[in-house]
Amino acid sequence: MFLLGESREHPMHVGGLQLFTPPEGAGPEFLSELYRDMLSHNEFSPTFRKRPATVLGGIAPLAWTYDDDVDIEYHLRRSALPTPGRVRELLELTSRLHTSLLDRHRPLWETYLVEGLRDGRFAVYSKFHHALIDGVSGLRLAIRTLSEDPELTDIRVPWDLPSRRRSGTSSAAGSALAVAGAALGLAPSAFRVARAALMEQELTRTFSAPRTMFNVKIGGARRVAAQSWSLDRIKAIKQAAGVTVNDVVLAMCAGALRAYLSEQDALPEAPLVAMVPVSLRAESDADAGGNQVGAILCSLATDVADPAVRLGAIAESMRGNKKVFAGLSKTESMALSALLMSPVAFATVPGFIAATPPPFNIVISNVPGPRAPMYWKGARLEGNYPMSIALDGLALNITLVNNAGNLDFGLVGCRHSVPHLQRLLTHLEDSLAALEHAVR
Repeated sequence: MFLLGESREHPMHVGGLQLFTPPEGAGPEFLSELYRDMLSHNEFSPTFRKRPATVLGGIAPLAWTYDDDVDIEYHLRRSALPTPGRVRELLELTSRLHTSLLDRHRPLWETYLVEGLRDGRFAVYSKFHHALIDGVSGLRLAIRTLSEDPELTDIRVPWDLPSRRRSGTSSAAGSALAVAGAALGLAPSAFRVARAALMEQELTRTFSAPRTMFNVKIGGARRVAAQSWSLDRIKAIKQAAGVTVNDVVLAMCAGALRAYLSEQDALPEAPLVAMVPVSLRAESDADAGGNQVGAILCSLATDVADPAVRLGAIAESMRGNKKVFAGLSKTESMALSALLMSPVAFATVPGFIAATPPPFNIVISNVPGPRAPMYWKGARLEGNYPMSIALDGLALNITLVNNAGNLDFGLVGCRHSVPHLQRLLTHLEDSLAALEHAVR
């Protein structure tokens, strides 16, 4: 689906921007040595050798093949920022890197080692095609390259990590039978969960989202923004209001979106609806590729001015929607999610977006990350900003990950359709401060 849906206007890769502080005493050759160490890892796990197959001289997006000779110097690149080397220049570079398509003649990933920040820090930007890996498994791979030990100087890279699971083989026929069995199982599951969802009025919510400036056809250029917030601030609101951390995050985003749309004179009267991805991946699947994601819809109550009332409405919406998934198997959960997401699949049909109401207005995703401070060859991970996908009808995406004592937000928007994206960072801070004041 992700390969077939990709075009110049719709890059289908996910990425991440990591910001590091070099270890104390690191000399001017630290990054050169780091780059050479990374190049020396020339063994590649199957996920990092996989690319679309060539059939009769053309790329076939319906089948995979594996490269036996990966050109590491193509996939691993070294870049430097122009002066003055601020985070602003880093995000401009990241915006351009997140815009460009991956080469389908090669394995579908790239990693950039970025230097030149004036405060001495350096960054790593990586991207993977969404057909290859989803955000949760990609983040877990990235975390496994890190260590809680700042003294550990051995370097680990995501393409050359030992598997956590016993290696084994499976025949193509066996895999095909497993896929076929799962597909056949979707039909009755889809019917049962659709009936349950309709009774809970969840599917009707799919068509209650208002039309906004985010729900339009988009261009191919992207702009990204990133910032960290203290997890303690969010937990304090959670405890005071008796809600979940994710409820507070959604309310923080809702307040920011309300302010941003008001600033653009584009706030609809009806509340925005967010699609909140939920990982269906078991811990035993941590190293597996592919996608195992469910979808929950949540009213963001952007029509409500009071931050405390808005938070309560969001918490109630999430509780009600989670009931639909309670007790469902993974297959059934994915079947329901597919029904909720089905209108998105038609976004590329000419006139579809203009003629139909949006299924939801925005994707807001909260991905688990490391709880303790992490290090990479002694360099401390200061920021870990996820970068996701913008689509026709979904011009803005907000994804965040916890990183030690912070929540690191990564915003990705269509450069044309979402003007002044960085202002959302100010609105996020203002929204969090308003929630703090409201629950005192």
